[in-house]
Amino acid sequence: MADLFDKQAKEYSMTRPTYPDELFLFITSKTPNHDLVWDVGTGSGQAAVRLAEIYKKVVATDTSSQQLAFAIKNQNIRYQQTSTNMSKSELERDVAKQETVDLITVAQTLHWFDLTTFYQHVNWVLRKPHGVLAVWCYTTPEVDDSVDAIFQLLYKESAPYWDPARKLIDDKYESIHFPFQPVEGMDHTGPYRFVTKSLMDLDMYFTYIRSWSAYQTARSKNVELLREELVDEFKRAWGGSGIIRKEVRYPIYLMMGRVGDEVHH
Repeated sequence: MADLFDKQAKEYSMTRPTYPDELFLFITSKTPNHDLVWDVGTGSGQAAVRLAEIYKKVVATDTSSQQLAFAIKNQNIRYQQTSTNMSKSELERDVAKQETVDLITVAQTLHWFDLTTFYQHVNWVLRKPHGVLAVWCYTTPEVDDSVDAIFQLLYKESAPYWDPARKLIDDKYESIHFPFQPVEGMDHTGPYRFVTKSLMDLDMYFTYIRSWSAYQTARSKNVELLREELVDEFKRAWGGSGIIRKEVRYPIYLMMGRVGDEVHH
């Protein structure tokens, strides 16, 4: 998975959406202790830096050294490159000891994981019974009817170049295996919907598209998804001037749960 994002790590760090305060307030309100977070698949640290404002320590891991090279530095965050298939001893050495983690977060990457192994790691490091696993994804951006119509055409054309795991995002994580119990005060594990917003000009919007793994895969097959005719259509829909900044909205879907009395696989 890391290889898919290594080529465009800089674009990824520049244009991937940040996450709204409401999301973090909702998640952090469900953990009684605010000592230690494990942010898995941290990328360039978009979630980790926000969590570091609330928790005493954040361990932010990724399998990609290129992604971590663009990570946002913070004295409360320890960035750590990990292997793709981390062993229990590596988990204890590089992440945390057994039952010491208050919150595990996974932003936009759970669909890449070997869930059986990852959920075993979750069970091992989360505090019982109030440790929380919070995973979320954001789906396709929304601008306005004109821009979105062209985007949907592009997205349809990009379909052959996405990894099959992308379908879990298109399904808003509703179909992902999530064998956890609702957190205290909630009657289900999600998905809970949030929205993040960003102001973008057209160049930034295109840079976001170029940061897709599907874009890089298409390029490797000599296919340019942002072909000239499509770019011209986007320019017209954007309003004639690409320097105009528009509000781009990304729907976010959160799954959240805690480990029950029994061990899940």
